[in-house]
Amino acid sequence: MNNQLYRLIVAHMKEIMREPAVLFWGIGFPILMAWGLGIAFSNKTEMNREIAVIQQTGTGSIQKSALSDVIEHYPGKQKGDYYLPLRNEKVGNINLTFHESTRDEAHIMLKKGTISLIVEVVQNKIYYYFDPANAEAQLLYQLVKGVVYNGPAYYSSHQEEIKPLTVSGTRYIDFLIPGLLAMGIMMSSSWGISYTIIERRSKKLLRRLVATPMKKSNLLFALITARFAMNAIEAVLLYIFAWWYFDIQIQGNPAALIVLFIAGNIAFAGISVLISSHTSNPEIGNGLINAVVTPMMVVSGIFFSYRHFPEWTIPFIQNLPLTLLADGVRSIFNEGAGMMQIWKESLILAVTGFVTFSIGLKIFKWY
Repeated sequence: MNNQLYRLIVAHMKEIMREPAVLFWGIGFPILMAWGLGIAFSNKTEMNREIAVIQQTGTGSIQKSALSDVIEHYPGKQKGDYYLPLRNEKVGNINLTFHESTRDEAHIMLKKGTISLIVEVVQNKIYYYFDPANAEAQLLYQLVKGVVYNGPAYYSSHQEEIKPLTVSGTRYIDFLIPGLLAMGIMMSSSWGISYTIIERRSKKLLRRLVATPMKKSNLLFALITARFAMNAIEAVLLYIFAWWYFDIQIQGNPAALIVLFIAGNIAFAGISVLISSHTSNPEIGNGLINAVVTPMMVVSGIFFSYRHFPEWTIPFIQNLPLTLLADGVRSIFNEGAGMMQIWKESLILAVTGFVTFSIGLKIFKWY
């Protein structure tokens, strides 16, 4: 073997081994992520799914309208909100919870991502409302259909009809676009601010800037302002495309959306400054950025509802910055929310940004 090549490989391997942080972010962190996601998705002995059942006019409960006889037919049915456990040793257990609701309440739950299927029984016909583009909704439809057809003959003889959801805000794409907008702010700020600072520090460019002399605050404010302008352009272009191609509409107050957008930028700008305040190693910086953005990207309800995670994790997930931003944007887009509905999320995001920025500014290192 080429001795020079061998010596270079050994030298580079020793460099890596001397950086414990590189080993952790390159090896340990992916293992931890795999473990966490495995617990959330792969090792669950049970899955919980929720379905809205539209209440019939003139009846006081589901018992007088739809599916009660079917659910009563199954052993293990529990009282209350019509909780029906479906047991299967091979594919796992699925717990179906049927919520009695009005049509408007069902649409709100759908827009929030709490449910993906609505069922209504009118006389001798069962109606299933869902977005055919939503794979989870299709699965739930098949499960409930199986429950109905294995139930009493009265229900199994009913006709059925699928009603594709066309109400603005109830499609899967209506759920996805606001989440992508929020995620874009996080990703653009994290890589546009954090990685820029770390890279310039590693190349000794910050050392040259401090010699001019330059204030830390001026440098950081300049980076944040430029990134804020880019985020605004990216968000507008994303919305224009979604409006043109998918007919996405903003049903709430545009002023509230602007306030929330500014608060989200403040939050992630502050977090980005804090992440990049010390390290000059791009590999460590890359790991730190991923350690912040990747978990939130997975759990904060961007691509699917965070209600799929274990119940004990929900309060924590709901208070993550990306979750607050995504839920707020989604409520404005799909639920018609205004300033009064998003002020709390905006305040928390803004305070988060100011606090993390202040800490990052205080401990910021030029080199």
